[in-house]
Amino acid sequence: MNRLSSDAFASAPRDAQGRPLDVIELRQLPVNCIVGVYPAERGTPQPLELDVALYLDTRKAAAEGSLRDTVDYARLSGELRFLLESADFRMLETAAEALCRYILAPPTEDSARAPVRAVTLRLSKPEALGRAGLASLQVHRTADEYQYEREDKPFGRVDILFQDEHVGIYRLRIAPGRTIPTHEHRVMSESELVLGHGLLLQGRPVLAGTGFRWPKHLPHRYDNPRAIEQTVLCVDRPAFIPHDEVEVPEPPGGLVPVEGRAYYPAAASTPEAEGERW
Repeated sequence: MNRLSSDAFASAPRDAQGRPLDVIELRQLPVNCIVGVYPAERGTPQPLELDVALYLDTRKAAAEGSLRDTVDYARLSGELRFLLESADFRMLETAAEALCRYILAPPTEDSARAPVRAVTLRLSKPEALGRAGLASLQVHRTADEYQYEREDKPFGRVDILFQDEHVGIYRLRIAPGRTIPTHEHRVMSESELVLGHGLLLQGRPVLAGTGFRWPKHLPHRYDNPRAIEQTVLCVDRPAFIPHDEVEVPEPPGGLVPVEGRAYYPAAASTPEAEGERW
C-alpha cells in the first residue's frame, strides 16, 4: 500500500483563513520493534510499517528557506523509530495514539520546527496474518485535541507527552546552565534520545539524534552549558516512578563513557545543520 487510504489533500484541514493546509507525507517507514499482546509477540521484535501525513503551513519555509519553518522529515522519522523501538507497545492503537501526541506537541526551542496542526498516521503489521492479508490501523488526530501536562523540576521542566500503566514518554527540557544530576534507575528500563545540539552527557558532548538505553544501576548525568534550553526525549518502562530516580555520587573513577545509536542522518546530527539557531 503506497499511500494513506484517504487522499491527504482532499481531506486536509484548513487554517484560520480557510486555506487548506499543506501536507508532508512519510511513507513505508520500516521499523523492527516489539508490539503486541500475545506472549510470542512480547519477546521478539517484528516488522512494522509506518505511514504519516503531516498537515501544516509551509509558506514561510518556501519564502525563507529555513528548516525551522517546516518539518525536518529526516529527524522526525528517526524520532518515531526511536519511540517504536523503545516503548514496546502492546497494541497498535496505543502506539498510534502515542506517536500522534508526540508529533502534535508544540516544538521546543532547540529543535525548532513549524507546528503540525493535524496528523493522519497508519501502522501496519506485515506478518501478523501470515499470508492471509495485511493488518493495519489508521488514525487521524488534530492538535487542538490534546493538552499536555508539565512538571517543573530543578533542572527545568518535564513535558508529559503520553503515559499509561506500561510506558511513559516525556520531554526533559534542561534549562541553560542547569544539570540533571548523576542518578541511576533500579526498576525502570529507560531509553533517551538527545534532540538538540550542545548537551554534555557524562561530561562529554553528544550529537543530536543520539539514542541511549540505560542499563539499570549505571550512573548518568546531563549538563546544558548552552544559552538555550536543551531537550531529551525519554521513554520509561513502566511509566516514570519518582522514587526510582536515585541520585548517587559520581564514581571515584568518573562517569563511564557510553556509546549511543544514531537516529538522525549524519548531515542532520551536526551543529552546522542548524547553525542559524546559535
